[in-house]
Amino acid sequence: METDEGMDSGDHRAQVIVVGAGPAGSAAALHLARAGVDVLLLEKGTFPRDKVCGDGLTPRGVQQLVRMGVDIDAPGWMRTKGMRCVCEGRQVHIDWPGSGSHPDFGLTRSRHDFDDILVRHAVAAGARLCLETKATGPLTDRAGRIVGVSTVVGAEKQPKNYHAPVVIAADGASARTALAMGLERDRSKPMATAARRYYRSEVRTSDPYLELWADLLCSRTGRDLPGYGWIFPLGDGRVNVGLGALPHRGRGAVDLRATMDQWLTRMPPHWELREENAVSPLRSAALPMGLNRRPQYRRGLLLVGDSGGMVSPWSGEGIAQAMEAGQIAAETVALALHRPVGAGREQALHQYVSEVNRRWGRYYRLGNTVADLVFARYGYRPLLSRRVMASPALVRTLARLLTDGTDAPSDDLVGAVVRSLVRMVPAPSRRARVMDARRR
Repeated sequence: METDEGMDSGDHRAQVIVVGAGPAGSAAALHLARAGVDVLLLEKGTFPRDKVCGDGLTPRGVQQLVRMGVDIDAPGWMRTKGMRCVCEGRQVHIDWPGSGSHPDFGLTRSRHDFDDILVRHAVAAGARLCLETKATGPLTDRAGRIVGVSTVVGAEKQPKNYHAPVVIAADGASARTALAMGLERDRSKPMATAARRYYRSEVRTSDPYLELWADLLCSRTGRDLPGYGWIFPLGDGRVNVGLGALPHRGRGAVDLRATMDQWLTRMPPHWELREENAVSPLRSAALPMGLNRRPQYRRGLLLVGDSGGMVSPWSGEGIAQAMEAGQIAAETVALALHRPVGAGREQALHQYVSEVNRRWGRYYRLGNTVADLVFARYGYRPLLSRRVMASPALVRTLARLLTDGTDAPSDDLVGAVVRSLVRMVPAPSRRARVMDARRR
């Protein structure tokens, strides 16, 4: 893999700098490079690497992998048919919707090498990758516009500056670059926590469905878990077992470790989900949701993926949105760079915010409301009540909402109803639009 690790210690320039080589950053760098843009991709770590994640991709995520040219038929990818939802002794299978615009299957793959695959595609497309290069802060001009980033490189932490007229922040939930540019998180928006662990389980590893449990109880309080548990097959002898929780502000944090241990006692013995079959420690991470950091563009800086709070408040899915946002950002920037520096270029760059809002704005606002009123209080149990699970139409509606299938054209009544429901969500208030404009 060609990198810039051997470059001299002077300043380095590009047309665009991407901070972070996760799915969002690699997607952005790949699409920029394909458009002929000179792009530097800065990554604080090395590859392969681990990342706390459910390792599952919906058809929307599969679509992005295909666009990036990833060979999803190669060894290591496992296809899934849909979701299996479990609640109070009942279960229902929800197949992925058969939309012509999205694949009719999902995928699983460990993040240990998933990110490595994506970054290699970005490098193959022409992106310049700098490993062990940690961004420490933005470089700005007198007007406060970002013109690059300062970094420390390697184990010796040698300082090095990189310059570009546009920077894309894809540095994850920490959002260090965004914070340094004054883009604070909206604390009224949801922030979930997830924990996962890998187990050896020959019985479950080739299951064609992603399994979700909606009737879990918190270990300390006995209340409904404000989220769900999952068992995702990886096809290599392992399964990914985890919990996602969206604590209600008045009830405190959830002890995910103790809740996980309590849940595992309910598993059938032949599933082998026992301590002696664990092949990793339990690890946790924050999930910034619901577009909780805005605006997504400000003074030369675009936010993609977790940096912009793009995890779905409906399901906790974030990989698909990260890759899609990377593509949107790349297309926006590539077009903007053809304009001269000044008002025209700025106008073009602001289109990124408009496109993010068009794709996810109403859907996420509705999801934020449901998360606050339902998920944070009662978890997913109300969505998987006896009545819902007994109705094929309600199950299909639920599937569309959870997997962001609201914008996919379809000829069935369920799709039309769901799209109409999302379109009924009010646009941002005039006050919110004014506040966003002031932040720019």
